[in-house]
Amino acid sequence: MATQDTEELSLPRSRQANERLHALIPGGAHTYAKGDDQYPENLAPVISHGRGAHVWDIDGNRYIEYGSGLRSVSLGHAHPRVVEAVRRELDRGSNFVRPSIVEVEAAERFLATVPTAEMVKFAKNGSDATTAAVRLARAATGRPRVAICADHPFFSVDDWFIGSTPMSAGIPAATTELTVAFPYGDLAATEELLTRYRDEIACLILEPASHTEPPPGYLAGLRELADRHGCVLIFDEMITGFRWSEAGAQGLYGVVPDLSTFGKALGNGCAVSALAGRRDLMERGGLRHSHDRVFLLSTTHGAETHSLAAAMAVLTTYAEEGITARLHALGERLAAGVRDAAAAMGVGDHIVVRGRASNLVFATLDENRQPSQRYRTLFLRRLLAGGVLAPSFVVSSALGDADIDQTVEVVAQACAVYRKALDAADPTPWLAGRPVKPVFRRLA
Repeated sequence: MATQDTEELSLPRSRQANERLHALIPGGAHTYAKGDDQYPENLAPVISHGRGAHVWDIDGNRYIEYGSGLRSVSLGHAHPRVVEAVRRELDRGSNFVRPSIVEVEAAERFLATVPTAEMVKFAKNGSDATTAAVRLARAATGRPRVAICADHPFFSVDDWFIGSTPMSAGIPAATTELTVAFPYGDLAATEELLTRYRDEIACLILEPASHTEPPPGYLAGLRELADRHGCVLIFDEMITGFRWSEAGAQGLYGVVPDLSTFGKALGNGCAVSALAGRRDLMERGGLRHSHDRVFLLSTTHGAETHSLAAAMAVLTTYAEEGITARLHALGERLAAGVRDAAAAMGVGDHIVVRGRASNLVFATLDENRQPSQRYRTLFLRRLLAGGVLAPSFVVSSALGDADIDQTVEVVAQACAVYRKALDAADPTPWLAGRPVKPVFRRLA
């Protein structure tokens, strides 16, 4: 797709499809982060297909894509090894009345890749896995409260988490009151919380790392606090899993949680997630113990053979092709290029690239260096016009050097317009409609 001025980019078929989506699907998408409110007005492409690091919309435009499938497609779309594995299992049947041999093979492969875990149970989405971890922690400790990391944006669609967000409509206050929060990186504040609710907190759940590295000793300190206060330490590795290392953040930082949850990159777009952890805890959801039974995970489609085959293909590809290292190398090249382009255009303090190289995001700051949805809208419009679909700068291994170079060129053009808006102290003339909106807000 040739670079063009924003005003020339027209998506008539996508606009019509978005109207159809809203008429039939609440929010116009099956994931709020994919909603058209996350994109500039009338510039929300509806996708036809993807291959590698590129996607095509139904208007015929091609884009370099970042954040593919909300970080799930880390190998690129239609990856040959994954497609072959899925196709092979589809020809053999996908779901049976008893476990398939693929289930034990996938479990063995996963636990060999994440050796800090002793047992694993597969599901279809991250929310089910994290909620199962919370339920398991409550059952094992006999405690009602859940402590979530306040600095991490999402853990589950279930009430124990969503009740803590601005979109808490429909969730009883009694449920919301059982969720408390602790700040990332602050062991003293976490210990104060555990002391205040002594013998009430079942678990601490957090992403082990996010847009910043954990402070020295922090994760080990959480491990010690959890042990001392008798609660379960849960790492949500939906994002960090495989992107930080093949064994997740726990493998990279050397701190072993009691339970951890994986998803996103695990299936390269296929629906598979995992709850993993200590045998004595995980077995509470099994048949070989003397405790009260825990209804851990029991889903009709949790062990579809083709999704588990996809997971095994992904794990093999990561190990044999050094995918995590490639993701970091690509991210470092992209981050350096974007930062240089922004600095050259005089907006280096306003378009800020953050995060681990394999999981880059960007902040758009206004003339007062405050986060701005209006400036984000301007930036997204210019990226889309240049053929870059980038709600984040999270890379896939399918990107090539030419893709990175083109992205940096488009970013430079966007930064030139950004500078004009900053000089005017008003991006409105470059928005051509309402600004993008945050996902979590009380009113539509």
